[in-house]
Amino acid sequence: MGAFNRRNKRVIGGNVTHLRPFRHNKMRGAEIDPADDDELEVEYVRPRRRGIYLLPNAFTTAALFAGFFAIVQAMNMRFDVAAIAIFAAMVLDGMDGRVARITNTQSAFGEQYDSLSDMTSFGVAPALVMYEWILKDLGKWGWIAAFVYCTCAALRLARFNANIGVIDKRFFQGLPSPAAAALVAGFVWLAIDNKLPVRELWMPWVAFAITLYAGLSMVTNAPFYSGKALDVRHRVSFGVMILVMVLFVVVSSDPPVALFGLFVGYAISGYVLWGWRAMHGEQGAVPRSQSGGAG
Repeated sequence: MGAFNRRNKRVIGGNVTHLRPFRHNKMRGAEIDPADDDELEVEYVRPRRRGIYLLPNAFTTAALFAGFFAIVQAMNMRFDVAAIAIFAAMVLDGMDGRVARITNTQSAFGEQYDSLSDMTSFGVAPALVMYEWILKDLGKWGWIAAFVYCTCAALRLARFNANIGVIDKRFFQGLPSPAAAALVAGFVWLAIDNKLPVRELWMPWVAFAITLYAGLSMVTNAPFYSGKALDVRHRVSFGVMILVMVLFVVVSSDPPVALFGLFVGYAISGYVLWGWRAMHGEQGAVPRSQSGGAG
C-alpha cells in the first residue's frame, strides 16, 4: 500500500495538546511518510457544563424538608405534627420518581439524592420521633431499638441501590423504608390522636416491638408488592375508580386509624406472600428481573 497523509484532531477538556502521528498504523498496515510529519491541528472546545433536572429534585428537596421538619417538631414535643410530616415526606417521595419517569428526567444524581433524602426522612426521623416520644422511657433498650431501625434503613437503601436492574421491579426486597416509616409514625399518630395510655407499662414495649419489626423487615428477603407495575397513564375499569373513592372516604374518616391499619396490612403482606411461595416450592423471595429496574 502507498504512503498517505493524516491530520489528527483531538479535544482534551479545553486544554491545548500537541500530538504526534504514529509512524506505523498496525490496524491498516500503512506507513506515514516522515516528510509529512507537519504540525498537528488542535481544536479547542469549551468544557460542557453539567446541570440537574429541577422538577423531580424539587420534590426530593421537599421530602427532605418534611423529614427534617419532623425531627424539629419531635424536639419541640409536638409528636403528632412530626408524624404527619413523615407521611407528607412519603407522599412527596412517591411523586419525585413518578414525575422523573413521566417527564423522562431520570438521572444518576437524582437517584443518589433521593437515597440521601430517604435516609433522613424514613431512617433518622422516625427513629428519633419514636425515641423522643416513648422509647427513652426504656433506657438503653429504647435507644438500641431506635438505632437498629436507623441502621436497617441505611442497609435497606444501600441494598436497593446495589440491586437496581437485578430484582424484579414488581416487588421490593424487604419492607420499603417509606412503609416502615409510616408504620412507626402511624403508631405515634394513632396513640396521640386516640389518647392511648402512653405511660402504661406495656405501651413502651409495644412501641419497642413495632420499631424493631419495622426495622428488621427492611433487611429481610420477603417480597413486598411495589406498585410500579401500575401506570397512571393507562385506562382502568370503573370498579377501580369506585375502590379508590372508597379508600379516600375511609382514610378521611379517621386518618390515624385508617393509615396505620393500611400499613400494618402491607407490612404483613410480604411475609404472607413469602410463606405462600415457600409452600408452593418457589425458590427465592424476589424473582430476578428480566427487563431491568428494581422496585
